[in-house]
Amino acid sequence: MALPLMPKATAVWLIDKTALTFTQIADFCGMHPLEVQAIADGEVAAGIVGYDPVANSQITAEDIRRCEADPEARLRILPSALPVSKRSRGARYTPVAKRNDRPDAIAFVLRNYPQLTEPQVSKLLGTTKETIQKVRERSHWNSANIKPRDPVILGLCSQTDLNAAVASANERLVREGHAVPPPPPPEADEAA
Repeated sequence: MALPLMPKATAVWLIDKTALTFTQIADFCGMHPLEVQAIADGEVAAGIVGYDPVANSQITAEDIRRCEADPEARLRILPSALPVSKRSRGARYTPVAKRNDRPDAIAFVLRNYPQLTEPQVSKLLGTTKETIQKVRERSHWNSANIKPRDPVILGLCSQTDLNAAVASANERLVREGHAVPPPPPPEADEAA
């Protein structure tokens, strides 16, 4: 279910301006009923200004009145008139804190998915072909400290993007008449 814009501020407004139950507000705002109760008690969100979901076309006043009359009824968010936009294709921004993890992710992908081409790895992880080549040849400046780690866990790509890139590479291998490599074995826990 889609959540309203600024859920805490919306909860503050609903608590102040309506007679809805904490459970109804919690379900609509994607919160726990105890968190809504804490907002009502003034323990949480003390400085947050209420955000009117009716004025911003997220729900209707009739829907609020219907739910006030029936404690079992739930508010329904109105569909947005704005088009849903997906992230555009292009360069990915990697936060500074994650940039040192990129060689680890490159090493993981090169080891577990050898069928991926350099452009695919570059696009998937937001890196350069030069960096991929240095990690592959172990001439990277930090090669002594590179430990292959899953890029999905590191937050450098999504599992969906990784699966799509591997499927595309496998289809290319089938078209070219090469054998598709078996999937990598599941990673063993390092703590075990």
